[in-house]
Amino acid sequence: MTYATTPDGVRLYCEETGSGTPILFVHEFLGETRAWEPQVRHFARRYRTITYNARGYPPSDVPGRVEDYSWERQREGVVAVLDHFGIERAHVVGLSMGAFATFYFGMRSPERALSLTLAGIGSGSPAATRARFQSESSATADTLLAEGWEKGADARALTPTRVQYRNKDPRGFAEFVGQLRQHSAKGSALTLKGYQAQRPSLADFNKEAAACTVPTLIVCGDEDEPCIDASVALKRVMPMAGLSFLPNTGHACNLEEPAAFNALLDNFFHQVEAGGYRARDPLARDGRML
Repeated sequence: MTYATTPDGVRLYCEETGSGTPILFVHEFLGETRAWEPQVRHFARRYRTITYNARGYPPSDVPGRVEDYSWERQREGVVAVLDHFGIERAHVVGLSMGAFATFYFGMRSPERALSLTLAGIGSGSPAATRARFQSESSATADTLLAEGWEKGADARALTPTRVQYRNKDPRGFAEFVGQLRQHSAKGSALTLKGYQAQRPSLADFNKEAAACTVPTLIVCGDEDEPCIDASVALKRVMPMAGLSFLPNTGHACNLEEPAAFNALLDNFFHQVEAGGYRARDPLARDGRML
């Protein structure tokens, strides 16, 4: 165990396993380092795998102001962890909240990324759902501050995009909820208020995304309704992006379908490292149907 320090002095708890080409995993709102365990166990056999807890997720520091949790601070966390381990470039894999941070990192620091994996990305990004997402983020934050995670973990974990995980793997889901109860209600609430409710839309970065030459894999469960349209839209914008849907799968796709998720990443990393991952051919955008 070790700690990286961000530019504003926040310490981020990190774990490193294995050796070789580095992979950095960036967790979702309901996750943390332990949520990447199926990936660490698989990839650490051949890769240098690094996980970390975002600010607000103990044993990382829990700053006390909403502004300490901005999307820029989350992006800086990715860079800080890479710098802490002396890593110039890495495969960066993010899920949900972590996928947004990974995306923003890729737009601002593309030279630091061997590749980007954006899994479960897009909640609250489309214009039609943005106001509702912001409202629910703020309301959930207030509830967490009033009740804490011990009381609210079951309700927060069992959503329309996570019931699939419970149904497929009740034991794994129970472990997930047990870990959630250990989270900081204050850190989670401030993350919701400062990051989730305030982050820009993916569409605000269309110009940068269209110019991005970093190999990118977008992964989405086909029952992760808030992310389906956003994933397709992002695929259409990014010339180096591939898109894969996992069938009968919800939001926490790395936990719900670890074998399928790991296989997608394995193939993607191999293509990137072999120089065989190519940009979309302009002919694919021709518009003809026949």
